[in-house]
Amino acid sequence: MKAVRFHGPGDLRLEELPAPEPKAGEIRVRPRAVGLCGTDTHILRGDLPAGRPVVLGHEIAGVVDAVGNDVAGVREGDQVTIEPHVYCRTRRSCRPGREHLCLEKRAFGVHLNGGLAEQLVVPAFTAFGLPPGIGPETGCLAEPVACCIHGMDRLAPGSGSSLLIIGAGPAGLILTRLAQLAGATPIVVSEPNDERRAAALEFGADHALDPGDKGWGAALDELSDGQGFDSVIEAVGAPATLELAVERAARGGRILVFGAAPMDAVAKLRPYEVFARELTLIGTLINPYTHERAVRLLPRLGLERLTVANFPLESFRAAFDAQATGAAGLKVEIQPHL
Repeated sequence: MKAVRFHGPGDLRLEELPAPEPKAGEIRVRPRAVGLCGTDTHILRGDLPAGRPVVLGHEIAGVVDAVGNDVAGVREGDQVTIEPHVYCRTRRSCRPGREHLCLEKRAFGVHLNGGLAEQLVVPAFTAFGLPPGIGPETGCLAEPVACCIHGMDRLAPGSGSSLLIIGAGPAGLILTRLAQLAGATPIVVSEPNDERRAAALEFGADHALDPGDKGWGAALDELSDGQGFDSVIEAVGAPATLELAVERAARGGRILVFGAAPMDAVAKLRPYEVFARELTLIGTLINPYTHERAVRLLPRLGLERLTVANFPLESFRAAFDAQATGAAGLKVEIQPHL
């Protein structure tokens, strides 16, 4: 089979690999759509650790084409989305139910071979059937939706509370829609890209502002009554935007650090501000036990409104370039069988 493997920073190769066979408890999937995200970009740049060599791609939807022994609930021909993590289930984090914090966790497309291949073998328990009418192009977004659901669970914005979202990439747009469903108001999005600002309004933002505009700061002051926002979501993954999130939070405000920054990135915060304004900084990591909820929500999120740029497996370099530059619409996906 053909697969795209990561061999080190800047080193991606399209290779021929043996087709995998499912063992007991496993299934084989033919990936139909695999989304790229900031994590993939960070891996390729060397900003985040990953296996070497490893097939990338962790946002996966496809069709089951083989089932190993001792598998129940999944059949050949099923359209599925994959929750791409496995855990040790024995250490301090796993035993009380916090597997996503496990130091031994492994992710398909990061540490284990992922979806940028013509075939993929995963444990059957990681597969979730797609709802009727939801195809792989939308189905592969279940993974980022699940991550966003976990983030919103952690932030817990109250109905009628104000919310600022910094960044309107695919995750920022999903968070905007979830915030609307949760009843936050007003929802204000800060995003420099014209297309993404327009999309933010479609996904439920009450206001979408360009941080490059001269009146941007004054507009934020007016929309928050000069008091700051009850909740702020940093969905970019950069020190400057985290600093902005702290600056724009209200007294007693809660700040969700959602964007994945490079491991060595450093932000400047004034501890006194966190102390005197009683701010809460909240981290959020992957999607513990939220993938099924994400699948159920897919028909309600309007994700078909995302402008998706599809690439065949052979055009992986163009796909990664488009993801890194944001030059190909709102979402980049690779279709290994395009």
